[in-house]
Amino acid sequence: MSALSIEAVSRVFPGMRGGPPMQALTPTTLAIADNDFLTIIGPSGCGKSTLLRIVAGLDTPTTGRVLLDRTPVTGPGADRGMVFQSYTLFPWLTVRENICFGLREKAMPPRQQDELAAHYIARVGLAGFEHHYPKMLSGGMQQRTAIARALANDPKILLLDEPFGALDTQTRGLMQELLLGIWEAERKTVLFVTHDIEEAIFMASRVIVMSARPGRIKADVAVDLPHPRRYTVKTTPEFSSVKARLTEEIGSKCCGPPQRPDPTRDVPCRPPGCMQSG
Repeated sequence: MSALSIEAVSRVFPGMRGGPPMQALTPTTLAIADNDFLTIIGPSGCGKSTLLRIVAGLDTPTTGRVLLDRTPVTGPGADRGMVFQSYTLFPWLTVRENICFGLREKAMPPRQQDELAAHYIARVGLAGFEHHYPKMLSGGMQQRTAIARALANDPKILLLDEPFGALDTQTRGLMQELLLGIWEAERKTVLFVTHDIEEAIFMASRVIVMSARPGRIKADVAVDLPHPRRYTVKTTPEFSSVKARLTEEIGSKCCGPPQRPDPTRDVPCRPPGCMQSG
């Protein structure tokens, strides 16, 4: 039995101002094993984030269900940790206090909170910044804090929605290596949404490719690159081979006959390579 089971999950949103309903996600079935690192990639509006929010319990599927260790997901829970693209730290709390927020809610003894906070502050490279407020941190440091906060609660599954999308290229690369190193050490089950093909390959043991809206799974590609991984793996022939396959899978969505513009779509069909800007 998989740790996470997504069974025929779909999502249809009501029409706006009397318009027709909009189907964001067609019935989708996916099994994720314990300790798996799954990345999900696809064009803007294909339902990647919608699917992640349903797994997190922040949205309700129109059809189907999500099971975590055979238990239906009906709402948010401490067994799932979520990290968003936007910075979601509490601005009135320090780094340490943000990391301890969920621990306090669980009434964990203060000494244990201190130990866990110190462990994850060191793990994400923020030693010396424990008493800094979010406004005093760079974007990368804020996302490190958000990842530490999620991990400190010891979730079964870590859900990340384009967590590095707003970072510069150099910081993004450092954050990729940091998160992958944590996963290699702690072996959490991870679902990671991204628009970046190289990021999807570098981070994952499997890459799920989704079609344009209404979203459906087009491909499930295994990434058989060795661990521990370093940034230099992106220069290897094996990495290039996986990248070529994914580029073809993503680009094939544009190979059909011309279609009339759809006013409900936020991004038009674009040629291969468009993923980097969506």
